[in-house]
Amino acid sequence: MTTTPPADPRIEAIAARLKEAAQKRAEAYAPPTDWQPIWQRPRKPKSIKARKEELAKQRKRLKAADVRRFYGAQARRPRPRQNRIGSAAARRDARALSRMRHSNAWLW
Repeated sequence: MTTTPPADPRIEAIAARLKEAAQKRAEAYAPPTDWQPIWQRPRKPKSIKARKEELAKQRKRLKAADVRRFYGAQARRPRPRQNRIGSAAARRDARALSRMRHSNAWLW
């Protein structure tokens, strides 16, 4: 035979406070009634000035990227031989200097 213990007013008070706190937390974390996901909200149209500023910024950013890409491509070494512009004499001189640099000969 199971008997229920007598109701302790202190325990009852604590239980009531805990329930109330849990209810408040649930209300705080629940989404508001008129809440909508951001992709379903009606958008406020931008002013023409704001739109033009944004486009100018984008143009500037894209131009900077273009310049970086151009100079990045310029920096590739060694370049393919057929792309070298220069006279045969300049290439010969460069080859001779390179041979001198890699040899153990001293220039007097």
